Amino acid sequence: MNDLARLLARRITVSGPISVAEYMALALGHPEYGYYATRDPFGRSGDFITAPEISQVFGELIGLWCVQAWQDIGAPAAFNLVELGPGRGTLMADALRAAALSPEFSAAAQVHLVETSPVLRQAQGRVLAGRQVDWHDRFEDIPDGPVLVIGNEFFDALPVRQMQRTAEGWHERLVANGEDGFRFVLSAPDTPAAALLAPDIRESAPEGAIAEVQPATLTIAAAVATRISAAGGAAIFIDYGHAKSAAGDTLQAVRGHQPHDVLTDPGDADLTVHVDFAALVRTAGSEVRHFGPVGQGAFLRNLGAEARAKQLMAKAGPDQAAAIRSGVERLIDPAEMGTLFKVLALAPRNVPALPGFEG
Repeated sequence: MNDLARLLARRITVSGPISVAEYMALALGHPEYGYYATRDPFGRSGDFITAPEISQVFGELIGLWCVQAWQDIGAPAAFNLVELGPGRGTLMADALRAAALSPEFSAAAQVHLVETSPVLRQAQGRVLAGRQVDWHDRFEDIPDGPVLVIGNEFFDALPVRQMQRTAEGWHERLVANGEDGFRFVLSAPDTPAAALLAPDIRESAPEGAIAEVQPATLTIAAAVATRISAAGGAAIFIDYGHAKSAAGDTLQAVRGHQPHDVLTDPGDADLTVHVDFAALVRTAGSEVRHFGPVGQGAFLRNLGAEARAKQLMAKAGPDQAAAIRSGVERLIDPAEMGTLFKVLALAPRNVPALPGFEG
């Protein structure tokens, strides 16, 4: 049992079982022992690899998407370019390099990164050296004005509340101490948290079903939509998940690129869930227009991912060209990341279209 597990076990002994959301929040974000507070988990030497680390084409296309979105919302002379959970800063660096094709965009953009990990803030500072960057703990701390918001694999790491239906009603799933580690238990029936579930799931899910909701995700989505409606802007969210709300236990842990027991070694493995894009759309509401969700593969193809890969390959040696090809194929192939990963965008209601969502 590691240090965080011992801390959690003592807490449970004193105060009783904790919610899955609290367990996940502490496992990922504890200031001393939390997963993201203590390491850079990205890349082949870490626990997982994200799209910007797979291919530079991803970040470049997001950068060009931002330029077009900026023009579509009226090309404000100053705006906040915001990334939620920017990892090592790779996506933002690639996006800014591509967006430099529009000097007016580059001059108008003030870069803001929403990041709580001191380790990752240092990595981002190194990658974005030479660019003025402001860091924040919360989206709500972003200065006033129009925003372009990027969130790539951000929502999947926010805490999830899990409910399970029995003959007595909906119970919240909790984490308790067991004989040899932690175990799941259920709260008393008719937990108030069930009110957060989509109505059709809450009313129609069968006995034994597990359903999930991410209050922090919905809070941020609402805040982004409100900002866009009031001050102008757009947002793009890319993550793995489902387009329609559905019951199911999607909580998973990854360590060293391999599945890991979610209740073992908290703080030493990544914890994620599948994002409910329908819940994001419902939360954003009618004050903004939404585009998608669409599969990541279709989105990137519409933006010209394959053509950009060919440009890069033409200037590369055989080994590098093969790596460029395989990287882009991994991003767009339905059997890889092309279908499971989805893209959703928000914009003011008067914006007629955003790039990448055609067809």
